[in-house]
Amino acid sequence: MPKTREERAEWIDRDHESLSVRRQCELLGIHRSQLYYEPVPETELNLRCMRLIDEQYMRTPFWGSRNMTAFLRRQGHMVNRKRTQRLMQKMGLEGLAPGPSTSRPHPDHKIYPYLLRDVIIERPNQVWSSDITYIPMQSGYLYLVAVMDWYSRMVLSWRLSNSLDSAFCVAALEDAFQWGCPDIFNTDQGSQFTCHDFTSCLLSRSIEISMDGKGRALDNVFIERLWRSVKYEDIYLRDYVSGTDCEKGLRSYFKFYCHERPHQALDFRTPWEVHHSGNASCRRAT
Repeated sequence: MPKTREERAEWIDRDHESLSVRRQCELLGIHRSQLYYEPVPETELNLRCMRLIDEQYMRTPFWGSRNMTAFLRRQGHMVNRKRTQRLMQKMGLEGLAPGPSTSRPHPDHKIYPYLLRDVIIERPNQVWSSDITYIPMQSGYLYLVAVMDWYSRMVLSWRLSNSLDSAFCVAALEDAFQWGCPDIFNTDQGSQFTCHDFTSCLLSRSIEISMDGKGRALDNVFIERLWRSVKYEDIYLRDYVSGTDCEKGLRSYFKFYCHERPHQALDFRTPWEVHHSGNASCRRAT
């Protein structure tokens, strides 16, 4: 199946003899309203500010909108705090310090407790986690979701989207199950991860759900480190022009990250080597 919402939307046949447009949208995992939605592009100034915010957030994730506004002004962009708050919300970012939230969980979705405090991670597929990050491009932006195994740092699946709906997160989760099932799955409290479609995929497989405490992004520290690597080693260097270029480039990068890039925390082995050998050890032990 095509990965992005745009690619899936192109498969819609409005003149199909037996399948309605509504049914085709259901089968392709997109909302019917998205079929007709044309996102309003951000101004060049806002895109530049979002790029600067993203780079600075990688260095100072504890900064909220006040510090980010001051930072942008020092870069010569005379923006007010209201604009910075809106841009950070659009990017899915908020500072770690206590304060007004720019990204709230859905009020009707169940929030699960954080289960990983003092837990010793001993094997692959013990704990998986997922997160979303903002991807700047030359003339726009996308959102990237990834599913990672905590023990091996293996990126099990990923998807790109131009909107923060839940469909691309659910698709990435379903892709990851080709590697097995974890005991625990950890996310933040974002509505994409607390929605029924996402949590039901986990509960139906008897997977325990863990969620970061509010304002505790570093509870998911391994995937936060992944985003830093992705951006400094690929996104900021490549400065992608289009979504197609970005998807092609990320496919190449994640192959490198998992199969070729040695990790100091893994005794300079690759995530693939650790994940594969760890799974083999688990199978021999059972």
